[in-house]
Amino acid sequence: MLDERTRVLLVEDNPGDVRFVRELLREDGLELQVSHVSTVREAIEHLSAEKLDTDAVLLDLSLPDETGLNTVRRIVSVAREAVVVVMTGDGDEELGLRAMEAGAQDYLVKSQVTAPLLRRALRFALGRQFARRQMQHTDDLTHLSNRRGFLLLAEQQIKVARRQKQPFLVLFMDLDQLKRVNDTFGHAEGNRALVEAAEVLRGSFRQSDLLARYGGDEFAALSLCSGPSDAEVVRARLDTVLARINGNPDRAYPLGFSVGMVTCLADEPANIEQLLERADTLMYLEKKRKAMR
Repeated sequence: MLDERTRVLLVEDNPGDVRFVRELLREDGLELQVSHVSTVREAIEHLSAEKLDTDAVLLDLSLPDETGLNTVRRIVSVAREAVVVVMTGDGDEELGLRAMEAGAQDYLVKSQVTAPLLRRALRFALGRQFARRQMQHTDDLTHLSNRRGFLLLAEQQIKVARRQKQPFLVLFMDLDQLKRVNDTFGHAEGNRALVEAAEVLRGSFRQSDLLARYGGDEFAALSLCSGPSDAEVVRARLDTVLARINGNPDRAYPLGFSVGMVTCLADEPANIEQLLERADTLMYLEKKRKAMR
């Protein structure tokens, strides 16, 4: 996705090239958020800064403090989720290809760059990166986020909640009796139970809420609050969906969750992993109560 929210770091020491690239990125009224540095050292400082999120790096390979492929390797190593598009001089196409082997997403020859070509390179690079992240951060079985994807997205969502001074819910859920399903009906049926559990969660939460298969039979969720009774509403929706599914007379076993839920104020200092630990403790207490019935 390439829009006015896209944050680009231009690493270029030639003032004329800096002006040229900025003008290209402003054509057709598309005003990207462009930051500029002139050296590899400054680029690494910028990319390493915790509060500065960068989507794409436009990287010249002839900089005052470093040149060539080592420049690419050093930038890629600290770029985190940002894509790197290399800009080379005339006759350096081979260097551009080698830069892609070193981790760059694409390369452009400066003298041949036009606004459409530059935007297309950025758009395609960001699109490929997004597709890769989706694959890396999605659980293959349920197609919910996996643990890694959930932790990344949840940290971002919590930052938004804190900026907007909005409370939020963190839930940790365990699918009840999955071992019994596996032992009685086989692991294929156990997998079907996990897929069905994911569908129950999709039907119980809003589309804007974060859902994940955290691992094994464990699921997690994060939901921004819209009112004081959100926790009760979420639990009621979950119970309603489960009751509808379990009301089917042909079911061989019931689906159920043990749930731990933590309501967090916007100024809650804990990070997502600490909040999940608290929710996990509450979930375990609920599971223990069920076992004593």
